[in-house]
Amino acid sequence: MEDDRTFQRRRLRLVEMLREKGIQDERVLAAIATVPRHLFVEPALRARAYEDVALPIGMKQTISQPFTVAYQTQLLEVQPGDRVLEIGTGSGYQAAVLCVLGARVFTIERHRMLLERAVERLEALGFRVTARHGDGSLGWPAFAPFDGIVVTAGAAHVPKALCEQLRLPEAARPGGRLVIPVGDARHQVMMRVRRTGFDSFATETLHSFRFVPLISEKDRGLEPQLPSED
Repeated sequence: MEDDRTFQRRRLRLVEMLREKGIQDERVLAAIATVPRHLFVEPALRARAYEDVALPIGMKQTISQPFTVAYQTQLLEVQPGDRVLEIGTGSGYQAAVLCVLGARVFTIERHRMLLERAVERLEALGFRVTARHGDGSLGWPAFAPFDGIVVTAGAAHVPKALCEQLRLPEAARPGGRLVIPVGDARHQVMMRVRRTGFDSFATETLHSFRFVPLISEKDRGLEPQLPSED
């Protein structure tokens, strides 16, 4: 395997590419420069780890394109000490980036095998997360509220349960943020939902992406539906 110095150079080139593509948060870029993405992909694909592409990780899932990870993380506006819920652990790469930013990370994955691999990998690298196997569309009420929630799979609509688990705004702090791709199996748009009050939320519709679908227990095995209008 190529030595760490080679991978470090590739990470730095990736960071410059992401900067050119519009990622402006220097803390996010520094986190991307820190996390060894080649250790989150299959050994046979390590030579491609620092290309700006999604790569298969098994179970018909992928490790997201680095730009997508950086973009979602930038939208979350993570601050040290924030409680962040990740829906879709996958390889564990996004969780590692959040850890480097100082977040306390909670992560849910519906594929038990992927979850076990990811947690083992994260622990080996010194990243501590709270993880469980389950239906991510329901969130994790036991640990709510969250400063940020990031969904790494395409949803048919914005789950109400996730919005309700965002932290309420405080005097000196805006409310929690949910970053989620919403759409059908072919096309999604990135959305950011900010909690502005007990029953109020502000929604931004941003750029187009394509993710594997977010599947809840009741929808398992069904094709994703078109997004709702709310």
